Amino acid sequence: MADTTQYQDAAPSSPPLLEQLAAAHRVATTFKGWDGEPAYVAPETLVLVLAALGVDASSAARIERALEDAQLREWRSVLPAVVVVRRSDTDPVALHVPSGAAVEVWAVDEDGVRHDGRVGAATLSRTVDGQERERREAVLPEELPLGWHTLHARVDGEDSWCTFVVTPDRLSTTAALMDRRTWGLMAQLYSVRSAESWGIGDLADLGQIARTTADQGGGFVLVNPLHAAEPKPPVEPSPYLPTTRRFFHPLYLRIEDIPEYALLDRAARARVDDLAASFADANTTAGLLDRDPSYAAKLEALELLFAVERADQRRHAFDAYRARQGQGLGDFALWSALAETLEPGAAAWDDVGRPGSPAARRTAERHAVRIEFHEWVQWLLDEQLQRAQRAAEDAGMSIGVVHDLAVGVHPSGADAWALQEVLAAGISVGAPPDMFNQHGQDWSQPPWHPERLAASGYAAFRDMLRNILTHAGGIRVDHILGLFRLWWIPQGQAPGAGAYVYYDHRALIGILALEAERAGAIVIGEDLGVFEPGVQEYLGERGIFGTSILWFEQDDDGPLPPEAYRAACLTTVTVHDLPPSAGYLEGEHVVLREELGLLSRPVEEERAEDRAVQEKFLGLLRERGLLVGDVPGLQQTVEALHGFIGLTPSVLLGVALADAVGERRTQNQPGTNDEYPNWRIPLADADGHVVLAGDLAGNRRFASLVAALGLPPST
Repeated sequence: MADTTQYQDAAPSSPPLLEQLAAAHRVATTFKGWDGEPAYVAPETLVLVLAALGVDASSAARIERALEDAQLREWRSVLPAVVVVRRSDTDPVALHVPSGAAVEVWAVDEDGVRHDGRVGAATLSRTVDGQERERREAVLPEELPLGWHTLHARVDGEDSWCTFVVTPDRLSTTAALMDRRTWGLMAQLYSVRSAESWGIGDLADLGQIARTTADQGGGFVLVNPLHAAEPKPPVEPSPYLPTTRRFFHPLYLRIEDIPEYALLDRAARARVDDLAASFADANTTAGLLDRDPSYAAKLEALELLFAVERADQRRHAFDAYRARQGQGLGDFALWSALAETLEPGAAAWDDVGRPGSPAARRTAERHAVRIEFHEWVQWLLDEQLQRAQRAAEDAGMSIGVVHDLAVGVHPSGADAWALQEVLAAGISVGAPPDMFNQHGQDWSQPPWHPERLAASGYAAFRDMLRNILTHAGGIRVDHILGLFRLWWIPQGQAPGAGAYVYYDHRALIGILALEAERAGAIVIGEDLGVFEPGVQEYLGERGIFGTSILWFEQDDDGPLPPEAYRAACLTTVTVHDLPPSAGYLEGEHVVLREELGLLSRPVEEERAEDRAVQEKFLGLLRERGLLVGDVPGLQQTVEALHGFIGLTPSVLLGVALADAVGERRTQNQPGTNDEYPNWRIPLADADGHVVLAGDLAGNRRFASLVAALGLPPST
């Protein structure tokens, strides 16, 4: 760890050269405090954050040296690390070459077609490491198509290259929806079971939910992140703390839908059927969900299915899937094979080495069969994800399945190992202190290293998005503000002792838009919370839908009228981090927080303020004629709230499945871990009776709530 003692007694602001060095690496030295006033980042925090970026700022001399390196970095390379542009961009690419050098520049597109560029005269020069160098500007042809290309430069006969990405100015999928409002169901898939589930909702259940939603006129189903967790029980219950964001959780497989199930011998078939039958009661209990026995049973069944000889067509399809996924799938499968027996942090991990290293390749050879198993399981998930999206499309949905992308990954997971070259070590992501949590938040997730990710051509970011979008109608990006900046917390420090690190949001948002455009998918950005001016406007400019939650849409004058809501937006009454609307209206979130000791003031004050805020919203509903009668019923009020969002111009409206069936229990209580059974609440109605996926088609409450939106059927 860097020595920071020399700055311990510094003034609130850091030494000027340290601040300059932080700025050179896009590390903010101030932030808005929980009281709304500017707050300074401690100098020792800056030193630690810079160290995580690979910059030594442990002494005045090293700061000077690092600052000089930062200033000369672009001059020492002919080409930038990566170039990401919008389709309409005409800005030239800066080249840095020896003075007077002969320079040739061209791009090669994905089809191998060469596009020659023009190199202008020198615009600036300076001495770098004893050599005179100059800046020249390269202009590339405007006909370059959208996609991932390679930019080449030849300087005095020596070749250099970098990744060159052309992204859409604005998503065409967004434009196509702006005159076609639609609604969709928001579901925590694991909580929605059927008579055929193994205690946990699965991808076949997703297909059934999509068909039922389409029958009610819905255009999409938004599900929780389906990212993979640990390769064996016990597994992390939170879908927002996965081991990887690129690959999927085998827990969601419908075992009986795997073609090899029909080819099992009698004994193996009987065993699989016995495993399925053992979860008949678990499918209908209103008690807490338990992923571990379901996962263990599915893994046992998958072992039996893996032993079945695959037909030639199936074998060729599996081989093609592995080829498409490339080394990323192999790295994930290797980690999964090892994580079945090795504990996180075990010394044996050191012997494996880094992904792609000779040691890792030798380890992979020893575990070849097990690696193939995990690759095969991901192929099965790919097939069933495709089937779920086809079910949605065949039922007439205009969008289909919308996947959720978590903010980050588990610090000891597959991505943390496989992507260690582009993740920052010794750092966790979180949030600074705010009015809701004056201590700040630590989400225990390693962030992208902005400079190394760019130097890699953003390959890992692209591959993650591409895999999620392969069989999807859209993607919701949780905390999309993290593509602009993230709160970095050095290891061992309190959550408030962090600093914002900025990313090249134009590149990240551009790549997100490119991959969605190619998949024909929409993008929804969860843009709630603290953000800088211009962020929402920039997202809207690129065709990224925003997010609005009714209870948060208020200013100093009270709740916003429906006309003030954004059009390019997913607007909802509630979300998974709030209670379902029936529970929220009855103040169950206050009761729960009081029971868990999460209140910072007397419960009576909290209840009074909560009632006052609710009354302002309900008063607006009365003004609009949505809520009538002196004492409206609870369901009448829930429907009035949904009628209100139906009055907004928002193109996308979201209906929580919990609201649709009358569920009251909170799915996730922020600020808790074991204190509350987060992500383990099964879907039930207002009376506590389990609601299965097959029950939705005849559910009158569901149909009535959808009708309250006042939208025509989706087409």
